[in-house]
Amino acid sequence: MDLMTLTILLIVGALALIIVGFLTRERASHDVEERLERFGSHHHPHEDDEARERENVFATQVGKAVQDREVGRNMAVLLARADIRMTVGEFMLLRVGSTMLGAMLGFVIARGFSEPVMGVLAGLGVGVLGWMAPHWYVSSVAKKRAKQFNDQLGDTIGLMSNSLRAGYSLLQTMELASKETPEPMATEFRRVVREVGLGISPQQAMQHMLERVPSEDLDLMVTAINIQHEVGGNLAKILDVMGETIRERVRIKGEIQVLTSQGRISGYIITALPIGVAALMFFINPDYIGELFVWPWICLPIIGVALMAAGFFAMQKIVEIEV
Repeated sequence: MDLMTLTILLIVGALALIIVGFLTRERASHDVEERLERFGSHHHPHEDDEARERENVFATQVGKAVQDREVGRNMAVLLARADIRMTVGEFMLLRVGSTMLGAMLGFVIARGFSEPVMGVLAGLGVGVLGWMAPHWYVSSVAKKRAKQFNDQLGDTIGLMSNSLRAGYSLLQTMELASKETPEPMATEFRRVVREVGLGISPQQAMQHMLERVPSEDLDLMVTAINIQHEVGGNLAKILDVMGETIRERVRIKGEIQVLTSQGRISGYIITALPIGVAALMFFINPDYIGELFVWPWICLPIIGVALMAAGFFAMQKIVEIEV
């Protein structure tokens, strides 16, 4: 079997793992979520049986192997925060598939105009990127979702305060928020209501929501609700003050984003400019750029990429202002 045939087979295997990961993503990634889908949703029992039949055996074994380890727990938390219905085992298979695919593509592309050892190094580098790419994607989705939640929290607290003042109970208020608020706020409060329906206390259900959506403002609201439950007090008035504070903080953060936008965009442009120029020159004259990917000149692009990455993160850190 020649090298090209082996490479094609490995690429096909990597693609198969990626497809399996996506086809089996319908299962929830948390035990509580599975209970909610079974008892609190509108799905029929036979649909749950079909979902179990579609469960991938390899993904189950991988999930059992890492579920008690820190990496497995961190993946489960990250998937829950991004609201991606995928188990830890399925996510691990997806990462392995993307790693194999990236390594093979990097090797094939670099081997076409360089020495074999450079192809191996390029395959390792692209393989590392393939391993990290799913994690970066899920992290970006989780951050975007958390930002949307924080932007909606001030108005949601105002809605809850008015509902309490109108005579609603805390559970009725959360149920109203699950119906009247946009996503992702509605989904999180809907989960809280379902958990309370399963016998969990409202305080514990709110704590579970805080674990899914890490937010200082939400932590403040949950703490206020817990204290009011223990010592009493006018919860509506407390939520009024809290909602005003959160809305003001969101407004200030928006102004800071506008004032620092030039610095952030400059970081993206300065970082992307040399990469774009190098890619353009590669398509125009591959032999000219190919001279950089032989030893010892390959050290130059490696050091250049490392310095560009360091400069990019430094610029992003400079314009990052905490409120």
